[in-house]
Amino acid sequence: MQKITPCLWFDTNAEEAMNFYTSIFRDSKILLIKRYPEGATEGPMAGMGGKVLTGIFELQGQRFMALDGGPIFKFSEAISFQIECEDQEEVDYFWSKLSAVSEAEQCGWVKDKFGLSWQIIPRQLGEMLSDADPEKANRTLEAMLKMKKIDIAALQAAYKGT
Repeated sequence: MQKITPCLWFDTNAEEAMNFYTSIFRDSKILLIKRYPEGATEGPMAGMGGKVLTGIFELQGQRFMALDGGPIFKFSEAISFQIECEDQEEVDYFWSKLSAVSEAEQCGWVKDKFGLSWQIIPRQLGEMLSDADPEKANRTLEAMLKMKKIDIAALQAAYKGT
């Protein structure tokens, strides 16, 4: 059982976001949607009838909660979700699906159409950056810092010094 579940606060589009994310990640599903009651005209529930009070969904076994809370809070880069990719094809796939704000792209980071930040990182990057040879690790780091979308072949060339 997962003890910690990230909760994602959306303005009024939590259901759209849950559908979007579950369409991108395999083995994903929406588990539950509890809606605000219809007819509230005062207080914090005013105008929220039918919107998502709480929604539970899973992305490849990772459980999330989503809610429609209004425009009070926005996502920031202070929180991001890292996707560890096996190869360039997987990096390219997630990049094409999630990147919606080109000016936010940097070092494998993207921002999606809801403002949520993602790190689309190949597994090999961690291995290269933690190499015992500091020259290899530093060349890899310098190459990565110049990239928007991670290019595994370019990282490997920098790592090897070629």
